[in-house]
Amino acid sequence: MAIEKRIALDAQLSLSRLVFGAWRLLDMPERPDAQAVARLIGMAVDLGLTSFDHADIYGDYQVEAAFGAGLAAWKGRRENVQLISKCDIMLISQNCPDNRIMHYDTSAAHIAASVERSLTNLRTDYLDLLLLHRPDPLMDADETARGLEDVVRAGKVRAIGVSNFTPSQIDLLASRLPFPVVTNQIEHSVLETSALYDGRLDHAQRLRYAPMIWSPLGGGSLFTGQGTREERVRTALVKVAEAYGTSDISTVAIAWLLRHPAGLIPVLGTMKPERLSQLVKALDIDLDRQHWFAILEASEGSPVP
Repeated sequence: MAIEKRIALDAQLSLSRLVFGAWRLLDMPERPDAQAVARLIGMAVDLGLTSFDHADIYGDYQVEAAFGAGLAAWKGRRENVQLISKCDIMLISQNCPDNRIMHYDTSAAHIAASVERSLTNLRTDYLDLLLLHRPDPLMDADETARGLEDVVRAGKVRAIGVSNFTPSQIDLLASRLPFPVVTNQIEHSVLETSALYDGRLDHAQRLRYAPMIWSPLGGGSLFTGQGTREERVRTALVKVAEAYGTSDISTVAIAWLLRHPAGLIPVLGTMKPERLSQLVKALDIDLDRQHWFAILEASEGSPVP
């Protein structure tokens, strides 16, 4: 049974089940021009990846503008794609000379300023989804909620989420908002399974929001890691892949995420069209329960208790 190609975050917003992660856009050997980015956007949309994940800081604060130039050159319609961005991390950068130290800022003023910059850089009138990028130990929940509510009421942001938050941090913010927190973008993969046990995925199911997943392939260590855990997982993935008629372990690793009932939404980081074409095949793999547990057992190094 094929997996649904889209997933609803609320009544107005749905994302493609696999999201194009733009953070490496400027890491290619040659900096892509607007036409190259437009071609990449078109290719992703043709594969069904209509949702694009950004953050204000990506590429030392330069990725959004490069993507926006490509979006302007793309021949498609804005309403057919979903633009996601994040704010609150303050990097030490020549592009932000006032930042003396890396820190977080969830003040209403910073949220407003960051959204304005993202809209300008992405050449759009609205963001489909804005995430707070990291928990801020100095977050004043009332002020932060007010800043988020302001950008939503102004029509500049359609929905609000968070990234890397604990359940209690989500509950605190949600207690001050008149609308739901629609996602939590977290790290999770066959090599990083702590979300299965620390309550984050339980919280998502309880409140019925779909978590977005960053580093869904373990940041590349799934392929290059030399530890015993990586070797065990690769061996297990090869065996499971054979059962589904594929030789690509990354596709099975993504399918392992898609099998979870919380409705996980992996954010794919590759800029290579051929890799994206391969990874979308995960949507056609419906792992059975025992194959899923075989991969988990390899990751944990022992059978479940």
